[in-house]
Amino acid sequence: MLLHCLGTAGYHPNEQRQTSCYFIPSEGIVLDAGTGFFRLRELVETPTLDILLSHAHLDHIAGLTFILDVLYDKSVEKIRIWGEQKKLDAIREHLFSSLIFPVELTAQWCPIDEQAAISIGSCEVTWRPQPHPGSSVGYRLEWSDGPTLVYLTDTTGQTDAKADAFNASADLMLHECYFPDTLQELARKTGHTHCGRLAKIARAANPKHLLLTHVNPIDPNPEALLDDVARNLIDTDIEVTLAEDRMSIDFGR
Repeated sequence: MLLHCLGTAGYHPNEQRQTSCYFIPSEGIVLDAGTGFFRLRELVETPTLDILLSHAHLDHIAGLTFILDVLYDKSVEKIRIWGEQKKLDAIREHLFSSLIFPVELTAQWCPIDEQAAISIGSCEVTWRPQPHPGSSVGYRLEWSDGPTLVYLTDTTGQTDAKADAFNASADLMLHECYFPDTLQELARKTGHTHCGRLAKIARAANPKHLLLTHVNPIDPNPEALLDDVARNLIDTDIEVTLAEDRMSIDFGR
């Protein structure tokens, strides 16, 4: 099972990275719809598309306005957009205001608030709230007799027992890493994760593969974040990788 990294930066694109968007073509599952969403077009292969939104900040939703071109002449029969009700309402009212986007989007808007889990094909998706300005949600995707993926972005990172249980033993964990430890106070104030905290989270969760995502677009050397996290996990068996645009990760069993 392949995960395609279509946008790996936070806040805004730069010359190398679009903003957050990850796609599993075989399942038609999209994680966030940042500016990297336009790259879906060459990868779509299912009649359905399920978009899981972590929250409604622009770097995670701007790509929803690309849907008309992305799916033009594609055989996609149903689009479902999942997220918290208040976030979906804000997106529909503001991003899809006729003054901003003059065409009504043909999609189902699916709130997750009252559901402990949702099913997308053979995948069960659970979620939990995360600390971030305006709040965000993290997702856990588990396939019956298959792999597990955990997606955690735009959060200071949680180290409590409930978070540890939610994160545990994934085949692939995507977790944001926006700041080095020298800026951990700024990380706390802005609701983001720094290297040392991510290493602590990963150590408790023990994924097979940790993918660092949502990096700072003005950081000239995000590879240094990878080095710091990997150094803190050197005594574990966790594979640690820095996400790059257009990278694909095989996390299937």
